Amino acid sequence: MGFTVRYGPRYQELARTVKDEFPEADVSGFVGRRSSFEIEINGQLVFSKLETGGFPYEDDIMDQIRNAASGKNVKKITKSRPPCVIM
Repeated sequence: MGFTVRYGPRYQELARTVKDEFPEADVSGFVGRRSSFEIEINGQLVFSKLETGGFPYEDDIMDQIRNAASGKNVKKITKSRPPCVIM
């Protein structure tokens, strides 16, 4: 998963959720392009904040991880929740 520094807590939360259900999963993250938050499963990009404008729904990500774990094809996630903005 690639993410910008300020998205670290979102990455950590998602990584914990994945590891809770799939302890054997290799979850890694790195700081990427500005405003990016991208998720790859087995090398396939399944979510990009740059494309959707928001963050993924955790259930959508977990569904795709379950698909991969059971040998099914993973699908690109195209819906997202808007980023939180406080003014």
